[in-house]
Amino acid sequence: MTYTSTMAFHVNCSVQSRPSLFKNIDRFKIRFSSSYKPLLKEWQKLPMQLDVSESIRNASVKLLDALVDSLFQFSDQLVLPSQSNFAPVDELNEPLTITSIEGNVPHDFPEGVYIRNGPNPLFGGLKSTASIFGKTGHIWIEGEGMLHALCFDRDSDGETWRVSYNNRHVETETYKLEKQRDKPSFLPAVEGHPPAILAAYLLNMLRFGKVNKDLSNTNVFEHSGKFYSIAEHHIPQEIDIFSLQTLGDWDINGTWHRPFNSHPKRAPGTGELVVFGVDAMKPFMEVGVVSADGKTLVHKVDLKFNRCTLSHDMGVTERYNVIIDFPLTIDIHRLMKGGPLIKFDKEEYARIGVMPRYGDADSVRWFEVEPNCTFHILNCFEEGDEVVVRGCRSLESVISESCDMDLDKSEWVSGRLRSKGPIQQDAKYSTKDELLFSRSYEWRLNMETGEVTERNLTGTPFAMEFPMINPNFNGVKNKFGYTQTVHDSASASSGMPKFGGLAKLYFEETDNKEWEESEGHIKVEHHEFEGNTFCTGAAFVPKEGGREEDDGWIITFVHDEDTNTSKVYIIDTKNFTSEPVAKITLPCRVPYGFHGAFMPTPLHN
Repeated sequence: MTYTSTMAFHVNCSVQSRPSLFKNIDRFKIRFSSSYKPLLKEWQKLPMQLDVSESIRNASVKLLDALVDSLFQFSDQLVLPSQSNFAPVDELNEPLTITSIEGNVPHDFPEGVYIRNGPNPLFGGLKSTASIFGKTGHIWIEGEGMLHALCFDRDSDGETWRVSYNNRHVETETYKLEKQRDKPSFLPAVEGHPPAILAAYLLNMLRFGKVNKDLSNTNVFEHSGKFYSIAEHHIPQEIDIFSLQTLGDWDINGTWHRPFNSHPKRAPGTGELVVFGVDAMKPFMEVGVVSADGKTLVHKVDLKFNRCTLSHDMGVTERYNVIIDFPLTIDIHRLMKGGPLIKFDKEEYARIGVMPRYGDADSVRWFEVEPNCTFHILNCFEEGDEVVVRGCRSLESVISESCDMDLDKSEWVSGRLRSKGPIQQDAKYSTKDELLFSRSYEWRLNMETGEVTERNLTGTPFAMEFPMINPNFNGVKNKFGYTQTVHDSASASSGMPKFGGLAKLYFEETDNKEWEESEGHIKVEHHEFEGNTFCTGAAFVPKEGGREEDDGWIITFVHDEDTNTSKVYIIDTKNFTSEPVAKITLPCRVPYGFHGAFMPTPLHN
């Protein structure tokens, strides 16, 4: 099977404060089946109110810990040889100086930090559990977040580059808790048998006030001179860009009680940051606007959704916020009835909303589109009467693909459910793989007539994901885009998405190559890596003073699986198919991860 669309995603349906635990229990009693009510009544008898003494609270936690230890057995998930670079690495104690660079870092490359995050699970890797309730397991996008950073600093002569590498875990509240306990503590609560997920859900809430861990740090962004790492559905963590030290939660002066999703967007022109958050309980989605100085939440609105849509990304234009509401959902009521917590339902509706920057639910203009799954938006902009939305689109979701599998005949392998027995390393492609194939796609939404025009921009030689553009063109019309491209056979044999190259998209040029199955696809250039080399965290670095949109470089972490060597490549986007201008060998292995970003900042100051 080939997996062609990945996502930086983590489910967190908890609140960030710690209200009465009886209230937390009551939230999940709605339509609770009779088979769980006796267990719930026993939990309610526990002395866990916040107004009891510290000693009683500690005794209650110990009692619950003993209950978990007696009922749940943790085990390590199997890791195949072809999945070895998804395994975690040790944290460094200090930055390491780079001594091996093939080629040269360009003289006009900006000083700054290239940083990427991704899962780096504690205690050896992802876990699964077995209990009287059934089995649960971490999914492949989970794991405590780790930052990997490469610092580019010019020497005092202005000509010589000093490059260093460092890594560090993001020290969230639950990371510190598990480090203190020195053992796996949070029960996996996303995938598995529904009774086991419910039990994990409630026990995690009773013990920690959270449904699950602060996991899967997936993105890094800058706002008003400060830097943040963000996990899906969590409050962003401010970080020191140089030491990678976690400084704490982003403190916004305003009423925002829910976590962010992983892709806040800076509004063109104003510099404001548009954010959104989803929850498994109403309100299902809220949108907010943070002031350009990063201090104040100046606008917040409930979009009044009737379902919890697992929306991972959003878009902005000069006047609008662009919201995607596609049929990949979290549904606790469905779980209580014995169904999956997360499910993609192609029979449900899909729509894109266009709302004024400071609009409310009634001001959103909704456009019905063909059902699909889109995790990442490449860009949005206004053109005449139309709002144009471009992203990476597939017909089904890679997140919920295992929801119909027989758990008794399956096992977790590096966070993915697979049938027990010998694993075919020469797996053939199937109709399911075609549905997961992610292509560059365009929707044109006519604000005057309400009409929608949608089409594939690219063909099928390569699946595309993790799109990026020159960040100076976010929210305005752009000519070029870039994506990572999926290596089909490597992804099929490992059961994990691997990206064997990069693509440059020419939105204003047409490609008429013979292998295209239909006319009208855009021109695409490919930069393919050698051998068994795969990338993650690619980012566009604009050239200072560049005159054209594609004046700059793509920088990306790569790993050569034949030599077990990790590097960073710098590729000139004007000469996209040529060899990288610099190949920087890193002093240690860097696991595959998610999103990367380049933060231009003078380091020697």
